[in-house]
Amino acid sequence: MKRKNILNTVLAGLFLALAYVMPFLTGQVPQIGAMLCPMHIPVLLCGFICGWPWGLAVGFIAPLLRSSILGMPPMFPGAVCMAFELATYGLISGLMYKFLPKKKGYIYCALLVAMVAGRLVWGAAMLVCMGIKGGSFGISAFLAGAVTNALPGIVIQIVLIPALVIALEKVRSMGNKA
Repeated sequence: MKRKNILNTVLAGLFLALAYVMPFLTGQVPQIGAMLCPMHIPVLLCGFICGWPWGLAVGFIAPLLRSSILGMPPMFPGAVCMAFELATYGLISGLMYKFLPKKKGYIYCALLVAMVAGRLVWGAAMLVCMGIKGGSFGISAFLAGAVTNALPGIVIQIVLIPALVIALEKVRSMGNKA
């Protein structure tokens, strides 16, 4: 159990570092970088690989840390709303993966539910934050931010995450046998 906690701590640190660094790879062209949702991938992977508490923590911390140090995304409402969105991704992917059978179809199920839940939480957070700010956040802004603008990132996540989860679990199981 102690070995597993140490491994999860190290992996969660790695996933947090990836969430911090990956936007540098896509951020050279801000319009494209935002569409690819680079912070989402390590958070979702953290939920699947390390479990829901780690995924929730990494998801909540990553955008706030990046905003505090780099100013991107802007803290309010951007990073605050992303913190709730990404925490939801880590929470739901980790919980569903824990309780569902470890088969490819269920990985997709857990991923899709986490992605939908995270986007709904982001929308609710934006609605509250924009209300506090004195602005508005309607259904068209939600659909643009959660779906239309994020479509390339959504496709990448659906293709990449299950393959990475399967590969990482194989590596982890080989390590447990050694």
